[in-house]
Amino acid sequence: MCLASYCEQHLQPHYESSTFKKHKLVEATMKLQENICSRHDEVMKIFCRTDQQCICYLCSMDEHKGHDTVSAAAQRTERQKELGVSQQKIQQRIQDRQKDVKVLQQEVKAIKLSADKAVEHSEKNFTELVRLIEKRSSDVKEQIRSQQKAEASRAEELQEKLKQEIAELRRKDAELEQLSHTEDHTHFLHNYPSLSRLSESTDSPSTDIRPLRYFEDVTAAVSEARDKLQGILTVEWHKISLTVTKVDVLLSQPREPKTRAEFLQYSCQITLDPNTAYTHLSLSEGNRKATYMTKKLLYSHHPDRFTDRFQVLSREGLTGRCYWEVEWSGKRVSIAVAYKDNCRTGTECVFGCNDKSWALDCNNNSYEFRDNNTRTPIPGPRSSRVGVYLDYRAGILSFYSVSETMTLLHRVQTTFTQPLHPGFWLYTGVTAELCKLK
Repeated sequence: MCLASYCEQHLQPHYESSTFKKHKLVEATMKLQENICSRHDEVMKIFCRTDQQCICYLCSMDEHKGHDTVSAAAQRTERQKELGVSQQKIQQRIQDRQKDVKVLQQEVKAIKLSADKAVEHSEKNFTELVRLIEKRSSDVKEQIRSQQKAEASRAEELQEKLKQEIAELRRKDAELEQLSHTEDHTHFLHNYPSLSRLSESTDSPSTDIRPLRYFEDVTAAVSEARDKLQGILTVEWHKISLTVTKVDVLLSQPREPKTRAEFLQYSCQITLDPNTAYTHLSLSEGNRKATYMTKKLLYSHHPDRFTDRFQVLSREGLTGRCYWEVEWSGKRVSIAVAYKDNCRTGTECVFGCNDKSWALDCNNNSYEFRDNNTRTPIPGPRSSRVGVYLDYRAGILSFYSVSETMTLLHRVQTTFTQPLHPGFWLYTGVTAELCKLK
């Protein structure tokens, strides 16, 4: 109630006088002015959810009249819960990044060990050959060392980035911890949005265990060359050189397919879930085809069913690298992917209008991409067949116009946290089918 900070001496009356007994004491701050409404010179004890700002009681009866308002303390309680979730995410990411650092440390050691063995084997075999072979041996050694240095350098660079990210996450976690204990609601609400945001995560290798070959192919090629005649050494040297530059290490990332044949290597069989289908959507062709019907269908009640929008989701939740194609006809259709917990009612359930789904809206004249209620017009050739490519671990979701060639319409780069379910939003007179791919 006293809008001032006091030293110990002048604070004493608050402990001794009955007049001040109802005053709540908080830590002294240099930012008291932040708590005062600049327009009415009153304490801002109310939070306007409509405008996302702290206001005084006079503001609530004036320019914020009719807005959704709560006490600052109530809003603080709500944000405090979100703060706890943010801290859990940060702590989990710290643990994940620490694991990744260990993987990279082991990777550097394994690269060096494999390279050393390859060099030793190469030198032993090349010394048995003529002086021309000795020259080739030196070249192979140099290539291996160069490749080792390059791969180790990449691993060490990423390792350093991860350590920096861990340090930054710990700093942010400490700031959030400090913020969670402040009793100044306005200060909390003012600083929470900026502190709770997480920066883009550093890409890191998968911790999945898989056999890695490193430089073993080089060793095999050298041994093979040793047993061949000097007259064909030039051919063998070319083979050795190629195997050195194709070292299989954990840091290597698979490239995105370019041709339709390459995409089809990742094709997957998907079926639509009747329990999610809106009551005007008829499923056929083994639950791969959805058709808009003017008459309501007699579907049984199910908690997974969309009740307000003409939408349907697949049974299968996708992770890994997947590709599927959709054949559609009519005026307009949305081809989407969504988390299973995408809501089922209201405008929030519309694919692409929340943070749990992504949708490509197709009509006869144009495309539009929707992501978290953001709309992006997309140029591109009109096609009745659309291909969708998912690289779950890399966070890549791509949409293609499929004809004689593959034309990229839109690519999303993000971080997925749940399996993705393909789905449709059908408009009047539209059909959409998940194609059978060879």
